[in-house]
Order: sequence, then structure tokens, then C-alpha cells
Amino acid sequence: MKNALVLFGGVSSEHFVSCVSATYVIKNIPREKYNVYCIGITLGGEWYLYEGDPGLLSDDKWLESGNIKKAVISPDRNDRGVLVLTDNGAKKIKIDVVFPVLHGKNGEDGTVQGLLEISGIPYVGCDCLSSACCMDKAVTNTLADSADIRRAKWLSVLSEDYIKTKDEFLKKAEDYLGYPIFVKPANAGSSIGISKAKNRASLERAMEIAFKEDKKVVLEEFIDGYEIECAVLGNSEPQAMAVGQIKPANEFYDYRAKYENDNSELYIPAHIPQEKQDEVRALAIRAYKLLGCTGIARVDFFVTKSDLEVVFNEINTIPGFTPISMYAKMCEKSGIPYSELIDRLFELAMERKANDKKQCDY
Repeated sequence: MKNALVLFGGVSSEHFVSCVSATYVIKNIPREKYNVYCIGITLGGEWYLYEGDPGLLSDDKWLESGNIKKAVISPDRNDRGVLVLTDNGAKKIKIDVVFPVLHGKNGEDGTVQGLLEISGIPYVGCDCLSSACCMDKAVTNTLADSADIRRAKWLSVLSEDYIKTKDEFLKKAEDYLGYPIFVKPANAGSSIGISKAKNRASLERAMEIAFKEDKKVVLEEFIDGYEIECAVLGNSEPQAMAVGQIKPANEFYDYRAKYENDNSELYIPAHIPQEKQDEVRALAIRAYKLLGCTGIARVDFFVTKSDLEVVFNEINTIPGFTPISMYAKMCEKSGIPYSELIDRLFELAMERKANDKKQCDY
């Protein structure tokens, strides 16, 4: 039996989504192969070992359960695990693999991955550099442009530069991108802080909203297309799963359309021609490799309504695992049920760590 650790919560605007995702991850870990441990990170950044019902994770009810103990992941490689802090010292729990079910900042931006690299513990998902590159939409866009991967026209700006050149920058955006313009925080997930601006007034308001989430903002031209997603799984030889399509309940697939509005529709397989699904899968793997992804990622696209051109949108390195999240659904459609998917992710994490060690031994 191996010891698996699930990290959930986090100091992030996606804290509560993380808790819901972790609930379903924990429930689907094969108990015949893994002993399961859980550490919850509060919105204030406190770490606790949680030993209670995973059904209490939503709305942070776990914090009131009485089943929590202060705990941290040790950065000391001799420990290779968790330190549970007590009045009598620290109890060590050896951990074989970690699943950081932490969406957004401080979870999929390379920060917690850095801690896990220092600790020497295998973990699910991309490494520090890949996570950081995929999290920052401006960096992702730059790399996609360098590889001639078709995407929407875009601009980015830092808050300090925007303050100095506001009118000039907005005029440049209007001339280059045209309305409507999508305005996004460079580093945020679940469509938090994203707005669709249709004129100068709404563009200014959209910039204000985005800057509340991040110091860098990305602006993109509107693509009139179908919203398409592809799950990718694997390390050096990744596999692209069934292609999914989203018909958002709102004007675009924002946070409310994802998690609060039951009227959003999901189609697997996507309602696009088979040859376009194949093109999406091929491009998903290309983007995955370009950005150095390992283990897991969901790659998002638009397929234009006018001529069915595939346009890369973004990549998510720790996609949602809630009951309505697309990643697990696409894998299941491809013949990988939820519990098998979690097991495979753990195996991929341990395989990558073993391969990294072999390369360092040369």
C-alpha cells in the first residue's frame, strides 16, 4: 500500500471549487492501493491534516469538524512527507505521491510544485516551469505565437504601465482588436475576473475588474466560435481523449456558467466534424508538449463557426474534478473511469519522479 496525500483549499479565489474537486478525488482514490491522507489549506494560508468525512469539504465545514491537526509538508528530503505538529513535537507520515487539487494561484502556478520538488515527493501534474507558463496567459500566448499555433490576436499590460498610458493603451486595443474585447487577468482560472467589453466604458470597467485579480491583464479579440475542450493525459507520450464542447448558459463560459447555472450544456463528443475533432486532439498534444506539460492538462480551443478553423485558447494544468467538470468526463468517454484515472495520475507522477532521478544519475 502506498500513501497518497490530497491537498485542497488554498489561498485562491478558487478555494471553494478546489474543495469540491477534492471531495470527488478523495472518494474515487482506489483504497485497495492507497492509504489516503488529506491536508486542507485555509483561505488565510493555515495548513491542517484533516481526518474526517470528505463530504464536509464544501463550504469549509471540515474546519469545524474537530478532526484537524496542524501539519505541513516537510521540505527536508529525509522526511519525504508530512509533519503533524503536536505539543510533544512532530509526527512524521511518509508520503509516496501528492495530488495538489489546488486551482488557481498558489496551486497551479508553480508555487506548491516548487515545495514538492524540494521535498522530493512525486506529485500529480506539471512541474514548476510548465505550471507557471500555463498559468500566465501572456506567457502561454507568447509561446503559442512562437510555435505558429493559431490563436486570437492579443495584447497584455502591467498595472503600472496601464496607469501611465491608459488612454493610449485603450486606443491601441480598440484599433488592433476591435470590439467586443475579452479582458482577462493573466493569472487566474475558472474565468474569474474575465469580462466581455463592447465599448470604451465597459472596457475601462473590465480592466478594473481584471486588475483586482492580477497585476497583469490580457486582452483578446472576440472569436465567434464553438467552445471546445480536450483532456490530455500522460508524460513523454501523452494521449488526447474524447473532445468535448460547451454551450454556456451565459454569454460566455464564465464562473457562474461553470458552477452556478445548471443550464450550461456539455457535449461529449463535440458537435463538430470528426476530422476537426482529430485536429483538436493533435493540436492539444502539440500545445501540451510545447508548454512542457506532464501528467494532466485540459487544453481549450475555439472552432470558428464560419469556417471551422481550430483556434487555441488556453491550457489548464489542474482542471476541475467536480461532478460537472469536463476533464474526467472526457476521460471516461475514452474508456478511463474516474477511479482508474486517479490511479493513472498517481502512477504517472511516480513514473516522472523515477525518470527524473535516472537522468540525474548520469
